Amino acid sequence: MPRRTRSAHRENAKEETQVSISKPRWMKRNLPVTPEGKEVRNLLSSLHLNTVCREANCPNRGQCFSEGTATFLIMGDVCTRDCRFCNIAGGTPRELEDSEPRRVAEASAKMNLKHVVITSVTRDDLPDGGASHFAATIDLIHEKLPEATVEVLIPDLMGNEDALEIVLNSKPDVLNHNVETVPELYSAVRPKAVYASSMRILELSKNRGFITKSGLMVGLGETDEQFNRTIAELAGIGLDILTIGQYSAPSERHYPVKAYIHPDRFEEMAEFGENAGIGKVVAGPLVRSSFRAGIALKDVLAKHQTKSA
Repeated sequence: MPRRTRSAHRENAKEETQVSISKPRWMKRNLPVTPEGKEVRNLLSSLHLNTVCREANCPNRGQCFSEGTATFLIMGDVCTRDCRFCNIAGGTPRELEDSEPRRVAEASAKMNLKHVVITSVTRDDLPDGGASHFAATIDLIHEKLPEATVEVLIPDLMGNEDALEIVLNSKPDVLNHNVETVPELYSAVRPKAVYASSMRILELSKNRGFITKSGLMVGLGETDEQFNRTIAELAGIGLDILTIGQYSAPSERHYPVKAYIHPDRFEEMAEFGENAGIGKVVAGPLVRSSFRAGIALKDVLAKHQTKSA
């Protein structure tokens, strides 16, 4: 069995001087229970598959499940890192399951997905960070669902460019890697990650001709200047799709919410990002990286076709 641990980073979150901030009404959403959602949950359970929707406690999981979509979480549900914002458990993961790529492809086919999103826990214990496992999953989905588009949300692979090549050689339709926050907050929020490495993954993927995507959270204590500069840097490397959502602390042990951003501000962020050159910015308090990912991809592809016409 994998060993789950409680990080010292999360313990320290309780020790920070903070004022409890009440969650505003726009951050509250009921999770609908529908026959379609129940069917998706039962299918995933029968194939022993994890979803980031459930593990990360996503506020949109009820809506996505009801629409017959899900983001598959591969390589287990225990992460070798323990970022202070994330609800996924940290600890020592179990060995990879060779059958998992086949099971993900099988579930995708049974759900008749048009756009498949795959993400993973971070696996610093593996020589290639799990790149080969991603590649095997992509290949099998292409085989079982040749008409479907595939989006992968990958970890930083410890900056291993050879590992990134393994993923890209399987030809995902979207290469997604979340920067998460402004570089000034990395030491507090993502102490084991390196901002430059994350940007390098996106830049290399774009240079190889792939559609690239990233995600940012707000409400972590970033300034407008820092946030706008980060968006400008993402635009500068040719990013195609950006998601922006409100950070919501999973528990009091996690990094505290510093501010709740009004919905109107998200519209301004989206406008700023697209004016800076990012093809599509999806922004809103409850937006998460994979929320309506297929629609965002269609919008970007349509813009590419318009430019080339």
